[in-house]
Amino acid sequence: MMKTVPSPDAGQSAPAEAERPRKRTVGRTIGLAVYGIVAGVVAIALIAVGAIAFTVQRSFPQLGGEAALAGLNAPVTVQRDALGIPTITATDTHDLFFAQGFVHAQDRFWEMDFRRHLTSGRLSELFGQSQLGTDQFLRTLGWHDIAEQEYELLDDTTRNYYDAYAEGVNAYLADHQGADASLEYAVLGLQNSDYEIEPWTPADSIAWLKAMAWDLRTNVKEETERAIAAETFTESEMAELYPRYPFDTNPVIVPKVTTDAPPPTASAEPAEAGTGDLASGDTAGGGDAAGVGADAVTATASVDWHEVSGVVAAVDALLGAAGEGIGSNSWVISGKLSETGEPLLSNDPHLGAALPSVWYQVQLTCANVGADCPFDVAGFSFSGLPGVVMGHNDRIAWGFTNLRADVTDLYLEKVEGDQYWRDGALVPLDERTETIKVAGGDDVPLTIRSTANGPIVSGLTGEFTTIADDPYVGTSGLIAEPANPPTGEYAVSLKWTALTPGMAPAALLAIDRAQSFADFRAAAALFEVPAQNLIYADVDGNIGYQTPGKLPIRGAGDGSMPQPGWDSAYDWQGYIPFEALPVVYNPESGYIVTANNAVIADDDSDLRTPDWDIGWRAARIADLIERRSANGKLTADDMRDIQADNELWIGKRLAAAYAQIKTGDDKTDAALALLHDWDAQNDSDSPAAAYANVLWDTLAQSIFVEGRDRPASVSGQARLFLVVDRLLENPDSDWWKNPAISVTGQQEMLVHAARTAYDRLAALQGASPSNWKWGTLHALTLRNGSFGESGIAPIEWLFNRGPYPVGGGASIPNATGWEIGTDFSTVTVPSMRMIVDLSDFDASGWNHLTGASGHAFHPNYVDQTATWQAADTTPWAYSADAVAAATTDTLTLVPAS
Repeated sequence: MMKTVPSPDAGQSAPAEAERPRKRTVGRTIGLAVYGIVAGVVAIALIAVGAIAFTVQRSFPQLGGEAALAGLNAPVTVQRDALGIPTITATDTHDLFFAQGFVHAQDRFWEMDFRRHLTSGRLSELFGQSQLGTDQFLRTLGWHDIAEQEYELLDDTTRNYYDAYAEGVNAYLADHQGADASLEYAVLGLQNSDYEIEPWTPADSIAWLKAMAWDLRTNVKEETERAIAAETFTESEMAELYPRYPFDTNPVIVPKVTTDAPPPTASAEPAEAGTGDLASGDTAGGGDAAGVGADAVTATASVDWHEVSGVVAAVDALLGAAGEGIGSNSWVISGKLSETGEPLLSNDPHLGAALPSVWYQVQLTCANVGADCPFDVAGFSFSGLPGVVMGHNDRIAWGFTNLRADVTDLYLEKVEGDQYWRDGALVPLDERTETIKVAGGDDVPLTIRSTANGPIVSGLTGEFTTIADDPYVGTSGLIAEPANPPTGEYAVSLKWTALTPGMAPAALLAIDRAQSFADFRAAAALFEVPAQNLIYADVDGNIGYQTPGKLPIRGAGDGSMPQPGWDSAYDWQGYIPFEALPVVYNPESGYIVTANNAVIADDDSDLRTPDWDIGWRAARIADLIERRSANGKLTADDMRDIQADNELWIGKRLAAAYAQIKTGDDKTDAALALLHDWDAQNDSDSPAAAYANVLWDTLAQSIFVEGRDRPASVSGQARLFLVVDRLLENPDSDWWKNPAISVTGQQEMLVHAARTAYDRLAALQGASPSNWKWGTLHALTLRNGSFGESGIAPIEWLFNRGPYPVGGGASIPNATGWEIGTDFSTVTVPSMRMIVDLSDFDASGWNHLTGASGHAFHPNYVDQTATWQAADTTPWAYSADAVAAATTDTLTLVPAS
């Protein structure tokens, strides 16, 4: 009977094979206590009788004919190509965004509904008690409340766009409830049969920007890690483990700031953008975005978090961790370097692997582009959000990478009862109580507390509570105990720019309709959170870069470690004015590269942070551009090849370090011989790449972790590349000594790592190096963000796909991230790739990780994955003629009578 179920792709494991041992992530293990054995039996029974075949397909979208929808002003056409990518053409902006909301809901509504419950701290309403801890943390941050405030800040025109989008989503929901909307609702019904889908609101759209800001926050993770490490390591050891950016070797984004760039279009720049003062009442999480007390969590949370490191890890599992490989590449070259004489712009954001992909490709076109309907834009959107996030319109193209600026700070607070210390006086905590509804259980009250610095997060997560239990604070250095702290109990509060209402929801739509660099800069002035690097090109041949974002100016502290919250001298003093942020316009070099590396060379500026990416990707991309341009003009194919580049910088360094080493073991020496002629490319089928990466993992663990009384963190491979590189230049360092593994020096450590790496790889892929393949070791399994790790094999089989062998690796342009100390599997990916050709938009290319559809078993569920595996791109139809030629289905949306 299994044959009645549509077959997933060839990479999909059969149900009987799906229950392989692996560590489950609690944050994605939805409601297991409620499912239990009964749900598993029911799911198997459904499959066995073939009933699920109908359920699977009933939610597939209507692609052709007509659909009558109440609320439309005029007919709208939705043309789809073979990949299911829609081009939406409407006569006015209301209908354009109405139709986008409808089409997003057609393909991705479960994803949208899941996200809005996540961002509003309401997962327990879907999945019961198992998600209470996650809800308590996210409700504390108050994302949905802030989104509602941001909606009210929008100008009337932009607010109308969000209203129209929500109307379109709700037009879809009018005829689609339960399993008619998505297969996941049928599965949810096994646990929560009373659940009913709510209407969509504009705040549901806006709140997703907060989730993306969390995914890209980066610094709070590093700050937390450093604060915990400082309890163990000396100041000199900390300096070795967490080195500053190597300005002497790796590039910065802005070697020279442009002083004559076109100023932002005056009419588009917001009155409050780039202000140097904190907004009135800004507590970066105070007021309605408040904190939670420790006693609010421990008494009510029933989920066992031991399978992940804590609530933050669970949230990361749901949203995407700010972990290994999170970042992006983008670069733009001018016409003087290109074969066409016009710019080429490339972008590939690196995010946590997700199924469906976080991106949704779309084109939004006004039938008559003009002042009343100014959109003719194509690119990558977020399902649930109107407009296009990255892409191009008829005149400009743009891309993003994460700025990695320090926009979060942890503060140590001293709390006594319902008060906390502030400048020598006790002041009241801001407190409020909310109620969390729990499917299948009683409502749970939540007391939320905050200080002037933001929400109190200790007592809520293991990481932040550890800091409060044994506090270290940072100023210009490390202090083992805060100097003269007030009385009371320690707590930790979080200050973060995303917890203050801003104008980012308007920024994306302003970029979509920008026609010049001046317009682009005006839109960037609105783009406060998450802070990004913005690159630009236009059809007139101009290229540019702009740093946007609400970037804090700090007081007494530097933000690298928790600071004393009881002393207002450590408060943020304001934000860097927008006009003072770095900008580049038509640089002499003819290119701009951003890859999360340092923005400017001045390490003493207000932009300083210890948490830039170390710059290996940026250096490699810049080197490839310069090498190829020295031999001729660059093409879109050259841009694609750079995106696909697999060179492992630390692999070259290890090959040199081992060049003269003989271990005395013939098998190990044969493995090391693979490195002698290796081109350092982490290709999927490479035996040398397989051994090099296992060797690197083994060496890092042997130096910093294995048997150590004081193990050091091995997160952040870009950082570790630099740390180990410097150790290789210092054979007398104590880090080479590890009595637990009987190693007394550098040579012994290298030999130990080489032998151990051979044994590990032989156990995984056999004793013969000819059978080793990096791609198989580094494979990617695409797991559904909600039910993909349910722990119930038949349900996982419905939604997950893979494993897929992939090349690339950590701190490589083809950035398929993996974590040291794990199984080498891919966890972060280039979530999409695009190359925009400003000489002919139809000559551009794009693709993304999975497919347009969020419906399991739909033909467009993972139909782009093979192209993604090859780091290739698909032709990007944009002009009316090209879109018509690519169209396979046309749906006309008409006003209901």
